[in-house]
Amino acid sequence: MNTHRARRRRPLRLLGLVLALVVIAASGAGWWFYQRLDGNIRSVSIGARGGTERPDASGRTPVDILVIGSDGRTSAADCGLGGGCAHTGVQKDGGNADVELLVHIAADRSNATVLSIPRDTVTEIPACRDSATGASESGYRGQINSALRYGPACQVAAVHRLTGIPVTHYAQLDFSGVVKMSDAVGGVSVCVSDDVYDTYSHLKLSKGTHTLKGVAALEFLRSRHGFGDGSDLGRTVSQHLFLGAVLRKVKSGDTLTDPAAVYRLADAATKALTVDDGLGSVRALVALAADLNKVPTGRVTFVTMQTDPDPDDTDRVVVAPEARALFADIAGDRSLSAGSGAGRSTPSPVPSSPVPSSPVPSVPVSRIAVRVENGTGITGRAAAVAGALTAQGFGSGTVAGNAPRSAPTTTLGYGPGLREQALRTAAALGLPASRTAPGGGAGLTLVIGADWPSGTTYPGAALSPVPADGATARAHAATADRAGKCAQVGRYRTVSLDGVAMTPSQAYALAKDVPDSDS
Repeated sequence: MNTHRARRRRPLRLLGLVLALVVIAASGAGWWFYQRLDGNIRSVSIGARGGTERPDASGRTPVDILVIGSDGRTSAADCGLGGGCAHTGVQKDGGNADVELLVHIAADRSNATVLSIPRDTVTEIPACRDSATGASESGYRGQINSALRYGPACQVAAVHRLTGIPVTHYAQLDFSGVVKMSDAVGGVSVCVSDDVYDTYSHLKLSKGTHTLKGVAALEFLRSRHGFGDGSDLGRTVSQHLFLGAVLRKVKSGDTLTDPAAVYRLADAATKALTVDDGLGSVRALVALAADLNKVPTGRVTFVTMQTDPDPDDTDRVVVAPEARALFADIAGDRSLSAGSGAGRSTPSPVPSSPVPSSPVPSVPVSRIAVRVENGTGITGRAAAVAGALTAQGFGSGTVAGNAPRSAPTTTLGYGPGLREQALRTAAALGLPASRTAPGGGAGLTLVIGADWPSGTTYPGAALSPVPADGATARAHAATADRAGKCAQVGRYRTVSLDGVAMTPSQAYALAKDVPDSDS
């Protein structure tokens, strides 16, 4: 019994740990609780569509989970919360991925990254077939979130194709699941910078801090017209603030003070989640929680995938050049948390891929000098590539010359302590990371080989140069320990009241007859 009590006093880090505590603390009724919770979980197969994670030098393997918030109206409760069922009724299946979060847990469990992929991102969707419904698609160009119509495995495959990051687990939560979870945890504290009324999601809050439960929490998470520029990009930032608050609250241990509340949380969670087969048991969720339990909130980094406007549709976005460096850092198991380098794992070598490996540089590119040597026998090759580097802001010490001998392939050698600078240089040129290697004296030496006879971007790398400020440029990076930060209410006329376009704050002032969401 003393062991049970000691375990009940441990800080609760994440949801899976709650499940473990319920099972452990249930005493003689433990098996009944276990069976009850285990029976709540729904699981689906995602096959091998998400690739394979590579172990680090110590044999440890990262964990990558695609977490989906679905907009499907597959129950009367979802229809009531999300609307839109007046003509279609309750849907049997389908829906789009309203929220997409790729959660990466480092191989050494010292840090984690949560990457938001905006739902409006237009990309190539691979050929898919939903094993549950039989619906199939030969592949198309469309919004990333639409792949969920063909099943979870298709959504996993689409994210893997977009990012190059392995995805081996899947978890999905619907509208009613969000409401139940926020109620079970006792509400989540959030702050808004100004009065806000999103007439679309129905979120209405006064300036300041609020504790949101149930429907109010769902309204906050779904609000895209209330924050930032009124697009999905602004919504991802407010979602990060909400999730960070959830982590801090659960981690504080307050939810463990009431055993009944603990059970309600575990029961709500297991009923709300749909997971892949690999996570389809309480035991598997507990094991996952044991890994997440090791990550401090200060080393859980939230980022949003960088985007640019879609040239074919101003209401959609496409992946920005900076994103490939962000993807490479995550796939390479490199922490994005400041000050976490001492605990980060050492990634295994990454083979050539469409996403060159490129960590955040320790120095700006203006201080990186590269000697470019021509090993092709074609006049002017070294000068052209060196000129491309200096045009991107690389140091004035970047010079061109002839290689001592002809070279069949292009290589980038680097001196002691310059591996990150070499990878940065390779990324700027679209050169695969596998073409970098120790050597080249005390600096960086790029030898242009016969495989690169023309142009200033390596053949086959249909990628633009990465900006100088690193993988997290424009990614709105923030760690989960940042309490007190407020969601920034938009200044644009993104909402409408009685047919008149106005700002969310103006709508709040005029809608005096509408109760606040937390009232």
